[in-house]
Amino acid sequence: MKTEIQLSDFQKQVCAIPEKYDLFLGGGRGGAKSFTMAILALRHCEQYKEKARVLFVRQTYKGLSDFESLTREIFGQLYRKSASYNQTEHVWRMPNGGYIELGQLESPKDYDKYQGRSFTLLLIDEAGQYSTPELLDRLRSNLRGAKDMPIRIVTAANPGGVGHHWIAQRYVFKSEPWRPYNEKYSGRKCVYAPSTFLDNEFIDQDEYKKQLQASCPSDPELLRAWLEGDWAVARGAFFASVIEESRNAIAPIEKIPIIKGRWNEPDEKWEHWLAHDYGSSAPSATYVMLRSPGAEINDVYYPKDSILIIDELVTADPVALNEGLGYTIPHLSEYIKEMSNKWDIKPKGVADDAIFSKHGHSGGSISTEFSRCGVYFKRAKKGDRKSGWEKMRRMLQDAGKPDKPGLYISRNCEYFWSTVPYLGRDPRNAEDLDTRAADHAADAVRYGVTYEEKKFNIEPLFVNF
Repeated sequence: MKTEIQLSDFQKQVCAIPEKYDLFLGGGRGGAKSFTMAILALRHCEQYKEKARVLFVRQTYKGLSDFESLTREIFGQLYRKSASYNQTEHVWRMPNGGYIELGQLESPKDYDKYQGRSFTLLLIDEAGQYSTPELLDRLRSNLRGAKDMPIRIVTAANPGGVGHHWIAQRYVFKSEPWRPYNEKYSGRKCVYAPSTFLDNEFIDQDEYKKQLQASCPSDPELLRAWLEGDWAVARGAFFASVIEESRNAIAPIEKIPIIKGRWNEPDEKWEHWLAHDYGSSAPSATYVMLRSPGAEINDVYYPKDSILIIDELVTADPVALNEGLGYTIPHLSEYIKEMSNKWDIKPKGVADDAIFSKHGHSGGSISTEFSRCGVYFKRAKKGDRKSGWEKMRRMLQDAGKPDKPGLYISRNCEYFWSTVPYLGRDPRNAEDLDTRAADHAADAVRYGVTYEEKKFNIEPLFVNF
């Protein structure tokens, strides 16, 4: 080797962790996690020479270009021309026989190129770009090595991405940093090694902080996640600053209350409707929504025009929350009617514009098929996504205030509470959700809260087929 590479204290601490442990490099931006992964790959090849087979993975080839440039700088400094890089195959061949491949993995189809191959070290960078861990977990089947050499997976991510929820659950809140714990999905020991830009002594930290502050001036939660690497609750998520379990979660109710009319007026129930986001290969989500006239339920007063979400029907795989069960419309309609009957309401409500478009050879629409099955939807209020999210965020934030309408969600809406608080922002538009995530509950609720007609009798606006 021609020279030495300087390491930060964080990188030295990571390199001191025994190789028998998997690693999660999680923290704020600018902590030199990618550089650390390059060092781990380099050390692995130096130790195990021709036995070393390293795979570095990112979601896109564009993302790989940054790491490719980084390895060119490091390996060029150390090996000069004795290490060769095949740009077509994205493969480094080291002078000692070690092998490092830079790979792309975005969909199950991309996994085919790794099927049946063996690697001794897997490096997964920007894992937060994956909405679920299933595709990354599949790579474990490629982790194989000789008896006398350790194999491991090293994963890196920043908080606030589309995969924030599953990463936080799996790696962050299991043990204190730097202490090995049993990671139940792999059955292996893992160590959480956090870092922030303050751990990277090789950058202008003040200038980098200014750039992060400028990148999200209206989102202090996301800024805190990036600066401090804080994974607590869901900081950096789209709804992080407006949703709290203690304020927005309510106890399940048994029935929709009756409002007693005056001596010459009939009794009536709270205003109610369904909110629906359709899916087949993706989940569908249907919610029962109530609007408060300014009254109590379970001895809790809800200001006038507050919205309560009291039940949900979601066709999602229990393990993969972004995958549907493939229900046909007649099958789904029966479940929707069953839920409506439970609450003694009619199966009518609002849904996304997409189900009203003509499709298939018949020229009909999904809404027409629902109507034939006895479930009736009208279009949600027109408007851009931004205005819908703003209304939903405002109502979530106003929950608990005695003089403002808030948005409240029953604790029995498990899919909502498993997904909505952890949804990330669109990396290209901070005012919108990242649609790669399990956003089906959020979309359905958005349609529901944009239904604004007051003292509105839902029946006359529906065409019966």
